[in-house]
Formats: sequence, structure tokens, C-alpha cells
Amino acid sequence: MPLLKIERRDHIAILTLDRAATMNALGVDGDGTAFREACDSINMDQSIRCVILTGGGKAFSAGGDVKAMLAREGNFAGDGTQIRQGYRGNIHLILRALETLDVPVIAAVNGPAIGLGCDLACLADIRIASEKAKFGVTFLKIGIIPGDGGAWLLPRIIGMSRAAELFYTGDVIDAGTALDWGLVSRITPDEELLDSAIALGQKIASQPPHALRMTKMLLRQGRKVDYDTMLEMSAATQALSHLTDDHIEGVSALIEKRTAKFAGA
Repeated sequence: MPLLKIERRDHIAILTLDRAATMNALGVDGDGTAFREACDSINMDQSIRCVILTGGGKAFSAGGDVKAMLAREGNFAGDGTQIRQGYRGNIHLILRALETLDVPVIAAVNGPAIGLGCDLACLADIRIASEKAKFGVTFLKIGIIPGDGGAWLLPRIIGMSRAAELFYTGDVIDAGTALDWGLVSRITPDEELLDSAIALGQKIASQPPHALRMTKMLLRQGRKVDYDTMLEMSAATQALSHLTDDHIEGVSALIEKRTAKFAGA
């Protein structure tokens, strides 16, 4: 069954996990390729300025396919070397593809985001949740470890103590707790979630596209480099920004007290 449904709303691409019958379980052969192709296409399309990632049906994603794990099928078949390659060549490809997106990503978490599903949401730049959203990293409960990068991602979002609590207990938290802990930025009624995500995406998409992409790059690099390196990177990218038509448009609009219209030039 195909994994992704892809829609376009002006400058926004909406990626919907489209396996409602299995709560959008991930890890079927070809899932990594589907994500890579979608993300490569988005990066090549300079008219796209924001991505929304959400789940079809009642779940964002329940994570890896536990039935396939029990049957030792698909990505979970074979010896240790083969299972390792299943993670690296398929499951991790989903995560790496999302990480490579040049434009901001909003995760509109419409229901449970568990295990790999939670890791997927954590790769978004912004997470908003419906009142029905739940979050958990329940790997230990099924006798495995956080194998999808969550041990790197989650502490950077909610802090080491809270991340450790979730990993070690396998507890699942509701949307209100996720908001208190900084895992999401806002909660909306379930029926308003996608509209809220689109409204936020439109606000983001109204920004100058080159500067928007460079700002995302700096935010991501800020997790890896020291302050002096960040200043040097900022100086170089700022110099490029000053040479764009969008910079002149932004300054002119501010002085003229009007709304800027950025064309990506």
C-alpha cells in the first residue's frame, strides 16, 4: 500500500501518511524511497516554501509495524546484519529524507505519534497537535531500543530528564503534557488541526523564500557547530541575503508601510 498522499496548496506541500487501516505504520519495503523521492522533488521545486506532514485517519503514526516484527517479516526478517540493513536502507531513509528538506516542516499531529511516529514528528521544525494527539517512545515495552534517532532528537526538544523518563518508562503523554513540555507549540480542536496548520504554513510561505531556506539551514546547523562558526556562517549567508531583490522589497515595504510581496529573487 502506498505510504504518502501528496497535495499542493499554493506554496505549501501537504504530505499525508495514508495507511489509516494500520494507524499509518511505517517500515514497509519502499517507504524510504517514497519519502526520499517526495522530499527530493520538494527541494527541487523552488515554488514550495513550506511542508505540512500529517496522518490520515485517527493516527499520526503508530510507528513500526509490530505485526511484521512478530512475524519477522519485511524489514525485520533475517539475521542481525539483514535487520540492520533494513533499518539503514529503508526506515532510516524516511528520517534522513525528512531531515534534508530545505523548507520549514510543520507536523500536524492528529492522533497517536508513537515510537518511530514520534521520531518523525520530532524531525519537523514546528509541531502542532490536535486534542486527540498522544506521544510516546515505547520501544522498551516491546523489547527493543530507540532505533530511529529518537535518543538524539527528543532530548534536544524536551530536555534530557523528560526524554529519559519517556524512554525508560514507555509512558504515553497527552497533548496537554506535550504542550507543557515544549514538544508541541499549540493545541487545536481536532477538526481545526489541518486548517490551523495551513494558516501557519501560509504565514511562513509569505516570507522571502531564499532567506527562509537559509534561516532553516542556520537553525539546523546551530545544533552542531560552535558560536564562532555560526557567526561566520551567518555573515556569509547574510551577505547573500543583502544582494537579493526580496531584501530591497522588504525594506521598501517597511518604509512605505505596506505588506511586502516576495518573489524569490
